[in-house]
Amino acid sequence: MQRGSDRLSRHRDDEMKHELQGLLKSGHPTRSEEWHDPEPTADDDPEIWGGPVTPGRAGTSMEAVRLEAARILGRGSFPATSVELARGLRRKHAPDALTEAVERLPRKETYATAQELAQALTRREAS
Repeated sequence: MQRGSDRLSRHRDDEMKHELQGLLKSGHPTRSEEWHDPEPTADDDPEIWGGPVTPGRAGTSMEAVRLEAARILGRGSFPATSVELARGLRRKHAPDALTEAVERLPRKETYATAQELAQALTRREAS
């Protein structure tokens, strides 16, 4: 089994570099046909298109914060204090806004689940 680029993909890579050269130099689409350009994001697109889910940002629900915290930390991180959770978030390269929000939580309080963490984050940001 061959691992790595073969003759065809090397040529395709060169084609793609040539196609993107104008975009990379100018910083905006350079095609004359508008239908070639990617469609911009809409107001009702999922959160993933709007950037990282962070507590305190307008439109971010407790469920979205819980899902993001659970996705990054996993079950093995709980129960833990905010210091331990912030350390785990930094180790797993979580968005800074989420990590900083966890660091602002009370240091001595222990969170048993991602649900408890999300409730504390959204309650703290709402007040």
